[in-house]
Amino acid sequence: MGCKAAEFKPWLSGLCTLVGIHPTLALCTSFKRQLLPEFMADVPALGRKAVLYFAAALAVTFLVLFVPAGTTDYWQAWLFIAVLFIPVALVCAYFLEKDPAFLERRLKLKEKEKQQRAIIRASQVILLIAILVPGLDRRFGWSAVPSELVIFADLVFVLGYFLTFLVFKENSFAARTVEVFKGQKLVSTGPYAVVRHPMYFAQLLIYLSIPIALGSYWAFPLFLAMPVILVLRIQNEEQVLLRGLPGYKAYQKKTPYRLIPYVW
Repeated sequence: MGCKAAEFKPWLSGLCTLVGIHPTLALCTSFKRQLLPEFMADVPALGRKAVLYFAAALAVTFLVLFVPAGTTDYWQAWLFIAVLFIPVALVCAYFLEKDPAFLERRLKLKEKEKQQRAIIRASQVILLIAILVPGLDRRFGWSAVPSELVIFADLVFVLGYFLTFLVFKENSFAARTVEVFKGQKLVSTGPYAVVRHPMYFAQLLIYLSIPIALGSYWAFPLFLAMPVILVLRIQNEEQVLLRGLPGYKAYQKKTPYRLIPYVW
């Protein structure tokens, strides 16, 4: 398709740039043109952008799950795709109608902080390796995860995404990049009254549920690296917020826990 490998990263931001999972994505221009049918010509630019990201994420998710598995007879993957993309579609439609400025910020890809860029690159590598393992597990039959446990993991995933949606509703400035926007105000209500980074708590549930939802014990140790990535991201993000967001220091004292209540 004439696009550089470095430009084609349409999945790795954690399963979809719209979900809230943080590694960055970029669509290659030729792929965009192929995905943009004539009937979308009258759709606003933000809506087209959201649809393109959604379609690219869906296509690449199929590849990274079913190609390593060597078969489409992989019910755990089909169920996972459903619990991932149906909520994403609904949430995207909601914010396109209710708060398009928020969605525009969520689709912003370029990270300004040097340390955050390094963290994201590391997380992309880890996530790419980790997400290929469940398919290989299915191909070679390494794990025998009970169906009840798979379904429970899917429910945890949905819970994590529901918590992410609540964060999005509470804080219109919950961007995927770490920065303070013009006009941004401190939010200390709702989930932000419990921990200072509730979206990362939701992502913790999402990351740790993925390998079991895909029927793989062997992938789970790889996904255990993602909480470490979140901790590193939070530590740098706190520095950025202290520098640029008025009232954040007082908020730290009022809400002492960063990620997990009574733990950290």
